[in-house]
Amino acid sequence: MNNRDGKNISLWQTEPHALTFVPLNYEQTFDVIIIGAGITGATMALNLQREGKMCLLVEGQNLAFGTTGGTTAHLNTFLDTTYPEIDNDFGEEVSKLIATSAKQTIEQIKKNIEDIGIDADFEYKDGFLFAQTDKESTELKDILKSALQAGVAVEISDQNGVDIPFNDAVRFSNQAQFHPVKYVQGIIDAFIGSGGQYMESTFVTEINYTNGIHEVKSKAAKFSASHVIWATHIPPGINLLSLRNAPYRSYVLAVKLASGNYPDCLSYDMKEPYHYFRSHTIDGEQLLIIGGEDHKTGHDDPLAAFRTLEKYAREHFDIASVSHRWSSQYYVPVDGLPYIGQLPGGHANTYVATGFNGNGMIFGSMAGQIITDLICERENSLSAIFNPSRLKPIAGFTEFVKENADVTYRFIADRLQNEIIESTKEIPFNEGKVVTLNGNKLAIYKNPAGKLTALKPVCTHAGCIVNWNSAEKSWDCPCHGGRFDANGAVLTGPPKTELEKIDLDQYLK
Repeated sequence: MNNRDGKNISLWQTEPHALTFVPLNYEQTFDVIIIGAGITGATMALNLQREGKMCLLVEGQNLAFGTTGGTTAHLNTFLDTTYPEIDNDFGEEVSKLIATSAKQTIEQIKKNIEDIGIDADFEYKDGFLFAQTDKESTELKDILKSALQAGVAVEISDQNGVDIPFNDAVRFSNQAQFHPVKYVQGIIDAFIGSGGQYMESTFVTEINYTNGIHEVKSKAAKFSASHVIWATHIPPGINLLSLRNAPYRSYVLAVKLASGNYPDCLSYDMKEPYHYFRSHTIDGEQLLIIGGEDHKTGHDDPLAAFRTLEKYAREHFDIASVSHRWSSQYYVPVDGLPYIGQLPGGHANTYVATGFNGNGMIFGSMAGQIITDLICERENSLSAIFNPSRLKPIAGFTEFVKENADVTYRFIADRLQNEIIESTKEIPFNEGKVVTLNGNKLAIYKNPAGKLTALKPVCTHAGCIVNWNSAEKSWDCPCHGGRFDANGAVLTGPPKTELEKIDLDQYLK
């Protein structure tokens, strides 16, 4: 089974796929080292290897361990940042460029599947966006107008694709869906087949830069390259992108319908946060995928989010059973558009791709082409628009202030707000809590057998206090989205190091 960054099994965690690992020459200097084997890193690796670059793809865990293993795999020409928002903040010409690129990205994914021969369940589908209130209907009209101006294939519709009441709806043509992990596995197979080299279980701990060469270190190995790409959402350490992106989690159910009447489309309401729907067949069993109830990472109650989502699902569908439930992380950029290109403040030829909002499959694939063009010194119409160093005086300013004020609040408030306990017996089995025990602030996890693990609850990225995620059994940072497993090991960046382990015995005396 392909593991991912949470204890809940996603729909895509199928049987393990046999990858061919080529013996590595540790002394060679690669043209490019790509860190992270989700859809972003895998696409970049294959693109660059096809361009004649000698590439090494390095994954800290296993392929699709992060968001790619937890996505619901919608492929859209309309985006979480709507075309009216892009029009207002960046201009109508930018909307047209992004719309065209989104359409081309879907086509390129399909071409990769056909050319390589990947069994990735790719299907074109209609996508419906529907309004249920007068306010939403007004917003929908604006979306329709701006999307048409951007060149998107969209029209007014008298249906919304699901049996949910609505006031108004629009239909987007040639949207698509696929199996994300099968796709990434196929891409990495092709990458290795093209001469690329791939390593798993290789968590990068340090990068040094001397005389134009990056020295990339893990605990067990050291590699060199002329270019380095961080395909890991926020790159590790404190950097500008930590301030310009907010981490969010989205919740998903895969359900069996008693009626057997599954939607043959993609569909989205306009709530805040919105809900999204589609169907998929896994091992001969058809399932409805329902997502939503998004909130900032480390905020709110993940179990409550699942309960609310299931309540909503049961109100609208005749659910026979819930097959899978899982959550996944994404990053929302303050001005609405991704950051793809040279890492601000980083060493020369260090690249990053992040801030994809809920459109990671599209923007991750798009980033693969943009950064390939940058390294190959070719023009790309989106490279300036998505430049991570861009600074829009108006676009995103309010969100920038709000998100960073929240970080400051969490840094201070979470140090004061925690449960005081007299005994670890108060902690339930298979649960964790940030507590004060005998005057000491600790993050304590009690496993199903009753064994205790005590950690310093301070995130090793920027010093915020982590919170326990009861749904995914992880310690989540509410400031920048760093996540650690129950024993303190890093699950997802930007932290570089694990949470500090504490000898609990000294606090129990």
